[in-house]
Amino acid sequence: MTSAAITVTAPSDIPEVTESTDLTDLIAGHLDLRDGDIVVVTSKVVSKAEGRVVTGDRDALIAAETVEVIARRDNTLITRSASGLVQAAAGVDGSNVPAGTVVLLPQDPDESARRLRTGLAARANVAVIVTDTAGRAWRVGQTDIAIGAAGIQVLDSYAGRTDAFGNTLAVTAPAVADELAGAAELVKTKLSRRPVALVRGLGERVLPPGQHGPGAIALVRPRREDMFALGAREAVLAAVRGDNLDSFGAPVSAEELIAQLTALGATVIASGADVEVVNGAETHRIAAHALGWRSATVTDGRLRLTAR
Repeated sequence: MTSAAITVTAPSDIPEVTESTDLTDLIAGHLDLRDGDIVVVTSKVVSKAEGRVVTGDRDALIAAETVEVIARRDNTLITRSASGLVQAAAGVDGSNVPAGTVVLLPQDPDESARRLRTGLAARANVAVIVTDTAGRAWRVGQTDIAIGAAGIQVLDSYAGRTDAFGNTLAVTAPAVADELAGAAELVKTKLSRRPVALVRGLGERVLPPGQHGPGAIALVRPRREDMFALGAREAVLAAVRGDNLDSFGAPVSAEELIAQLTALGATVIASGADVEVVNGAETHRIAAHALGWRSATVTDGRLRLTAR
C-alpha cells in the first residue's frame, strides 16, 4: 500500500523581528530549504519587517483599516479591509508587540509572499504562505488561514472529477493554502515565538520558478456569492434602509419573489420584466430588497419592483 506523509517543523531560535530585519535572510538562515518545500510565515513578523507596528488609538486604527463593518456584537467587530479580508477588528493586533503599540496586517500580503519567494529562490524553489488567525462562521475557536501566497495554487478544484464510486464531483474545492496554514500553526503556536514553519512532502504543489499563482486573494469569496456578507442584525437594518443590495446576493426569480410576497399578504402581478405589488406596503419593499429586488416606484399604493 502506498502511504502519504508530510512533515511540519518550526525552528525555535528565531530572534525578534524589527523593521531593520531582512526577513528573507532570516528565514534562509534558519531553515534547511529544498526544492518543493513550503515556507509558512505568520503575518505578524512580515508586518514587523515591513514597518507596520504603530502607536495610536486602537479604535481609530481599526477604523482606518476598515472598508466596511460586517457585524458588531458587544466589543467584537467584524470588518472587511481594503484587501477584501473579513476578520475581527480589521486584523489589528496588540499581542506579541510592545505595550502601547499594535501591529497592522501587511498592506498587500500576496505581494509580501511573492517578495519572500523571490528572495528565497537563490536557495531553493519554494512556495510561501503568509498566515493570520481568523474565526469561522458556524464554528467556535480560531485557526490560521492564508492571507498571502506565492508559488502555489491556493485552491484545488475537484469539479468534474469522479470519486471511487464513480460519482462526479461538482463543488468540492479544498482550500489548500488554508489547510497548510492550519497545519503549520500546530507547530508554530501563538505563544511559542516560532513564527516560521517548513512543510515538506508536497513538492508536487509547488509551482515552477517564476510562477507565483493567483495568491490568497483567490480565496476571498466574491460578495455576491457570500451568504454571510452581513451579520444577522446588520442584514435586517440594510433591508429596512434599502441599501447594501450586493450583500443579499443575486435576485431571486420573479416567480419566487411573487410567492414570497404573496405569503406576506401582497397582491402581486407580473409587469414585463418587473413585478408590481398592487397593495404595496413597507413590509413588501423590505422583503423584496432582501430578495435582491429594488423598489423603483411607489404610487397610489402600488409598488413596482425591479431586479438589479
